[in-house]
Amino acid sequence: MSDNSEDRITETVLKSFANTPNPRLHMLMTSLVTHLHAFIREVEPTEAEWFAAIDFLTRTGEMCDDKRQEFILLSDTLGVSMLVDAVNHRMGAGATESTIFGPFYRSGAPELPYGASINQDGDGEPAVVSGRVLATDGTPIANAMLDVWETNENGMYDQQDRAQSDMNLRGKFRTDDQGRYKFVGIRPVPYPIPDDGPVGEMLRASGRNWYRAAHIHLIVSADGYLPVTTHLFVKGDSYLESDAVFGVKDSLIADFVRHESADAATRHNVRAPFYMVEHDWVLEPVA
Repeated sequence: MSDNSEDRITETVLKSFANTPNPRLHMLMTSLVTHLHAFIREVEPTEAEWFAAIDFLTRTGEMCDDKRQEFILLSDTLGVSMLVDAVNHRMGAGATESTIFGPFYRSGAPELPYGASINQDGDGEPAVVSGRVLATDGTPIANAMLDVWETNENGMYDQQDRAQSDMNLRGKFRTDDQGRYKFVGIRPVPYPIPDDGPVGEMLRASGRNWYRAAHIHLIVSADGYLPVTTHLFVKGDSYLESDAVFGVKDSLIADFVRHESADAATRHNVRAPFYMVEHDWVLEPVA
């Protein structure tokens, strides 16, 4: 005899997972059911609201392809991506803080020489980015890899914008024997996340901002160290306090200093005016 009443349905569903052979899967499913049922009991959605939610998730899936991942965008804008990142990257004292990966990474960016530019198309305000990659004890790390990417001055990544060259504003750089790195990009700009899908509908309905604070993406890695996926944010940017995906951390904000000197620009092989920013990245050794 089955009792699937409002009072007993949760218990019945939980029992259905009792023989799940994988302990981790058993824990995940029983926790999911417990919290999801508690949510339903708390908000008591109408059937129309529940079907609207199912439609929202269906349309979110339909927006996904090899250039657009609406579910990642949903996870980002709900703060879930940052929370998953936090629980998976509890770095030791002094290590660079991580932040979200984002939906616009592309593998296969070219490895470029020290000081080279990632700006194939020549748009935007040049920014010379330099610094060191260090271990948590302060030792410079030679041959560390920095995989970097950013938007163009129009706030779009290359795969979003057919006018840009393939792999524009993407590149990989190795540190020298002293752990130093240098590359030329552009001063990052704030940009709106894609708002033409279900996630955009959710943000507008909630009265929320859908702009990201200006940033450069980086994955910093080296043999024998834990890699870190992180950002470099622009000091003074207007969206630092309201970043749409909650990705900003104070330790990742840096001052992009404007320079007008043509002589200085020539030394860095850029045009004036340009910006300079120096920031060190600190990796934790593998235990």
